[in-house]
Amino acid sequence: MKIGARPLLVLHSNEAFRERVRKVAGREYTFQAVPDWPSLEEAVRDSPPSALVVVNPYEEVYGTAGPSPSLKSLLVEFPSTAVFAAMEIKPTRMDDLRTLGKWGVVQVISISHDDTPQAMVQRFRAAQGRPLKALLENVLPADTPGRARAIVDAAAEVVAVGGHGRDLARQLRLSRRTLLRWCERAELPPPRKLLAWMRILLAAELLDDPGRTVLSVAHACGYSSDSGLRRVTQKFVGSSPTELRRRGAFARSSKVFLEVLARYREENANVA
Repeated sequence: MKIGARPLLVLHSNEAFRERVRKVAGREYTFQAVPDWPSLEEAVRDSPPSALVVVNPYEEVYGTAGPSPSLKSLLVEFPSTAVFAAMEIKPTRMDDLRTLGKWGVVQVISISHDDTPQAMVQRFRAAQGRPLKALLENVLPADTPGRARAIVDAAAEVVAVGGHGRDLARQLRLSRRTLLRWCERAELPPPRKLLAWMRILLAAELLDDPGRTVLSVAHACGYSSDSGLRRVTQKFVGSSPTELRRRGAFARSSKVFLEVLARYREENANVA
């Protein structure tokens, strides 16, 4: 897989704000304005996991209180997608902010306050690999060393944008040889195998999205067909994507991943 520009999908009727986002996109993101909620849902379904979404939570809301039900539907169908809500913050909208948090919005961008190019770039970069990192944080054992967590977090960010071992080393500001030693000391698989596992877990995360098909998950993870994804999940987890989805894809895949980590830790203890 080759790292390319990340899709930046924007549904917002404020033309001035859209133009600020377009300028922020630069070479790092591929800006795409979408006209309505159905178009946004279709674009998200066809986008890679690195896609970011910026919406007006009140877009196409007429005469009703609160954020759009279409936004809630999008977040239910694609919980792995990083969605930002860009809106004017008013005292009357405090309940709406809590609602957006419960629905799963990553962050709120306050128009005219923290929507400067620098602020938005920082927010967008911080969201790289965020859903997968949050899931991993919940499943890694409590006694996982800090260095191991840092490597796993970086690996999650790298696979989210289609990176490889050299990109993981660059992310951690290490040489590839030093990265290999770090993985050994942290009782983790070698970088290439660790990234392979991160891709499996990323695919599992997407398989748990109700709005994605197995084929769309395969394409999102860089496979030309669902058969390619099936071969990999059978090899690493012993189940097809369809079986994983039925049993809880991330829960099943992360369980096997933790068993692999336990074996590395046991082998390291035996050597010591």
